[in-house]
Amino acid sequence: MRRLTGGMPGIGGRPLRFLIAGGVNTLVGLTFYPLLLWAMPPMRTHYLVALGIAQITCLLFAFTTYKYGVFRTRGNVVREFGTFSGFYLVNYAANWAVLPLLVEIVGVHPSVVQTGFTLIVIATSWLWHSRVTFRAAERAA
Repeated sequence: MRRLTGGMPGIGGRPLRFLIAGGVNTLVGLTFYPLLLWAMPPMRTHYLVALGIAQITCLLFAFTTYKYGVFRTRGNVVREFGTFSGFYLVNYAANWAVLPLLVEIVGVHPSVVQTGFTLIVIATSWLWHSRVTFRAAERAA
């Protein structure tokens, strides 16, 4: 049986840390955007500006939690951040293209659309980060 945490067999280690960090990042991500829309009334009209601010803030927060809290890698900050950001850039591009369509044409609230995008990111992020972004740390484990 593979040991995952401090010599103790069973569930834990990196996958558990990833789930915890993902939960925290999801909570921050799902909270920050609506809070920004609520706290700054001009952002309600300029919801795409709010989206940009939220994405940058949450990207930096998530990278920090995954690098230092989950994968615990040393060095490689520029390469890892580039790869990490690339994953989210693809998601953000889709988000930026679809959000106005769903808000303006379909009439869906921006926060509902963001929740859907968050679920997509959750479903794909472990595979990307464990196999691409922080791959050296995964091989060493």
